[in-house]
Amino acid sequence: MKVTVSQPSLAHGISIVSRAVAPRSTLQVLSNILVASDEGRLRLSATNLELGITSWIGAKIDEEGSITVPARTFGDLVATLPMEQVSLTLDNQTLTVRCGTSVTEIKGIDAQEFPPLPAPDPSHGIQINTADLKDMIQQVVFAASTDEARPVLMGVLLSLTDGQITLAAADGFRISERKAALAQAVSQPLSAIIPARAMSELARLATDADQTVTMIVTPQRSQVIFRLKDVEVVSQLIDGNYPDYRQVVPRSFKTRTVVSTSSLLKACKQAEIIAREGSNVVRLNIKPAGELQPGTVELKAQTEETGANENNVEASIEGQPLLIAFNVKYLREVLDTIKTPNVSLETGVSNSPGLIRPVGDDQFIHVIMPMHLG
Repeated sequence: MKVTVSQPSLAHGISIVSRAVAPRSTLQVLSNILVASDEGRLRLSATNLELGITSWIGAKIDEEGSITVPARTFGDLVATLPMEQVSLTLDNQTLTVRCGTSVTEIKGIDAQEFPPLPAPDPSHGIQINTADLKDMIQQVVFAASTDEARPVLMGVLLSLTDGQITLAAADGFRISERKAALAQAVSQPLSAIIPARAMSELARLATDADQTVTMIVTPQRSQVIFRLKDVEVVSQLIDGNYPDYRQVVPRSFKTRTVVSTSSLLKACKQAEIIAREGSNVVRLNIKPAGELQPGTVELKAQTEETGANENNVEASIEGQPLLIAFNVKYLREVLDTIKTPNVSLETGVSNSPGLIRPVGDDQFIHVIMPMHLG
């Protein structure tokens, strides 16, 4: 192999695929990055057997070839090189990296030992706008569980029906669901559970809002592939049955509170500073308007160790007054993903879940379980 590539492009490509490198593995090759020529471009790949990321970068290919080299060594070296052309040459499983006056030899492992990544047929894929998919992921992925005892809930449920895509995540304390229309209907309904980590990586890589993502789900191989312009993400699917979260979504409410998203978010951030030292409890005293008083939501957080915080936010309230407590971290996390100026909170009684919706956007709902008021 003999390849010439610019240092910024190479460093960027390494930073993309390094997220899939196995930090500790009994297979040494999983700590390596595959460096290979590929139809006039340089292909970098890394995998931990659950997640695989490939990046293609422009390069001058004088001789074809491939090798795997230790990710940390290769990445740290390239990061220190000047922003000039880098020459990569391969001889007897040793990659020589030349740039300016620097010459470094890195011992590698035969590319044949690297686990093969699938070569999907893009014609079988589903096209999704990159910006839409990124928004969808960001509005659900934070609600996925981190409890390894419940692996199914560590994933995001993907459902495809007719001309619609739905993503949902839940951890037993909250549920996030986001829908979007597809440009073309799918031939048959499909559902799959994708690890939340893979979805987070995809959202991080989906930077070009004008592009589309091609998604290829292969249940028989228990894999999903997302192909962007110069990057491909491959993930194993999570086996199991996702719980019917729809049964938990409230169908009615006694109080509907509409409030400025930014005002409520700011109040939650202040309350969290106090509440995080305890159990993250914030009390919401929802007070409908009186004859001379506007409707308000009074937020209170108090811990013995830190002190207390109180905030009043003006609101438009229909229905009954209510005192209810939520995990303020959960409230803040969902409000952080809502882009509409106003948000609604639909509640029943103090021990029933609340339903959060962006006002004017019926594609997103978030269910949050109440906390004990004691």
